[in-house]
Amino acid sequence: MSENLLMKGNEALGEAAVAAGCRYYFGYPITPQSELIEYMAKRLPQVGGTFLQAESEVAAINMTYGAASAGARVMTSSSSPGISLKQEGISYIAAAQLPCVIVNVMRGGPGLGGIQPGQADYFQATKGGGHGDYHSIVVAPNSVQEMADLTVLAFNLADQYRNPVMILADGALGQMMEPVSFQNSSIIEVEKPWTITGMGERATPNKINTVVLNPEGLEQVNVNLQKKYAVLQEREVRWEQSRTEDAELVLVAYGITSRIAYSALEMARATGLKVGLFRPITLWPFPKQALANAVSQAAAVLTLELSAGQMVEDVNLAIKCTKPVYFHGRTGGMLPKPRDIYEQIVSILATRGDK
Repeated sequence: MSENLLMKGNEALGEAAVAAGCRYYFGYPITPQSELIEYMAKRLPQVGGTFLQAESEVAAINMTYGAASAGARVMTSSSSPGISLKQEGISYIAAAQLPCVIVNVMRGGPGLGGIQPGQADYFQATKGGGHGDYHSIVVAPNSVQEMADLTVLAFNLADQYRNPVMILADGALGQMMEPVSFQNSSIIEVEKPWTITGMGERATPNKINTVVLNPEGLEQVNVNLQKKYAVLQEREVRWEQSRTEDAELVLVAYGITSRIAYSALEMARATGLKVGLFRPITLWPFPKQALANAVSQAAAVLTLELSAGQMVEDVNLAIKCTKPVYFHGRTGGMLPKPRDIYEQIVSILATRGDK
């Protein structure tokens, strides 16, 4: 499948997963990601794969654990409250160092929330979410094309680092339709000698176990994980920036919000205001040094999110509070308007000009 196709984000993600070699999917329907589970139900049998609608999100994540243990390329998906139910299983998967892809098409919250887009799961995704010192790799698309491209990347990273990878999308990206191409899917094949698929030529069978009862052994598990996370923070940081070279104010946004921010940037530039945009693509590891470099000449930063303010904490940490960081957020499934952001840009730069 190479030509440009008009697809929903959820469907593009599903097709990219199949192209990336995913042959097992376990999930449970919840809006606004239901098209993804429907797509996998139809598509996987066509390529000899296995689709199973589990009885719950808890069951789905544990089925994912099992398939990953056998070396399968496996995916599960849900939306905000459903991802909350998966947290214990995600922690176990991270502890066992198993590769899998977990999709969160975020909705507004808290609680059951609504079916409109949100970004208030940032802390849950990037700070672990479950128990213990662990990290999922977290990637954040901002287009239907990236819903596809970052899905392929997610499977590659999961196998390469034996780690869960979360695709943090939102209801707008999941539901919107845009042209998408699958011709640039670059699949990395990784050997998996650790799988529990039988002894083969091994003298003893492989074991995957997260129960380590002695403190010294459990600490070594944590030391090994932290070494891996340090490598990830060095090698697998991704971002995009636009017109930051001379910017007096740098906008920081991810996902669908970054596209709205870019519209506001163009409005500001059209009136002579020097504004740039920095978009994290990996939310964990967060591109701290890249952001610090991008805002080094700026007077201030404006962080934009569909939340009450979560990524803004990582922005402050990245620049070590050396510059004022303003915030613009919408919640409950509401999207900001470019005009509203533009007006805040004007206000911030006017205030900074008075100093």
